[in-house]
Amino acid sequence: MTDSSNKTFQSEKGIHTDFMEKMTYGDYLQLDPLLSSQKRLSSRHDEMLFIIIHQVSELWLKLIIHEMQAAIKKIQANELQASYKMLARVSKIQSQIIQAWDVLSTLTPAEYMQFRDKLGNASGFQSYQYRLVEFVLGYKTPFILKIYQKDKELHQILMDAYHAPGLYDVAIQSLDKAGLPIDKGVLDRDISKTYQQNASVEQAWLQVYQNVDRYWDLYQLAEKLVDIEDWFQQWRFRHMKTVERIIGHKTGTGGSSGVSYLKKVLEHYFFPELWEIRTKL
Repeated sequence: MTDSSNKTFQSEKGIHTDFMEKMTYGDYLQLDPLLSSQKRLSSRHDEMLFIIIHQVSELWLKLIIHEMQAAIKKIQANELQASYKMLARVSKIQSQIIQAWDVLSTLTPAEYMQFRDKLGNASGFQSYQYRLVEFVLGYKTPFILKIYQKDKELHQILMDAYHAPGLYDVAIQSLDKAGLPIDKGVLDRDISKTYQQNASVEQAWLQVYQNVDRYWDLYQLAEKLVDIEDWFQQWRFRHMKTVERIIGHKTGTGGSSGVSYLKKVLEHYFFPELWEIRTKL
């Protein structure tokens, strides 16, 4: 430490330095277990990058789930304004996860192949938090649940989310509460199934966008949902291109078709009517 920086530190008379019986920053954040959880299975330098990128993404996914589940409760309680902040935060988190692909793409094919075999059948395809995000967004795929039968507690968490209303379900309920006509079959539908586009929902959102002043709260909600889907699609695209860049069209470690599978899911929309009406306005 230089003399000037030492003097600056010493001039801060209020800084706490005795933590023998006090909680520290590291204690609060549980840094010891967090920073010791990077267990490489090879001696390869680049495996550390691979582990940390995925761990950081899982932390961001945890926050996305936390925010979206809270937003669902606020929307159900007709507290739309409170939900906007949560949904806006989700979009900002998504931008961070997208940028993570830029870091992972510094991993070359040759570098990845030096430790890929150590992964066995472990794959991001098995990320249960990613599945929870999909469930909250209304994309329900029953065959996925079999992956998690190994852990009964985790399987139950996923089952609960699978049978719970998603973000779009409660948004559609808000349209109904506002007096916009929604087919009863949509309102009473089996929410354990992936949502399918409906003409009455499309017409309701069209009314919202054509009468912004009257339906300002619903209009803001719709735009927040579009933001989330837009960012999600960008995340999916960057995922697909990063995989293609590193392993080409090889089969994924989890058994998926890799790039081919990732291209297919790009075609799915969580909130189809919100995109369809843009052509009709």
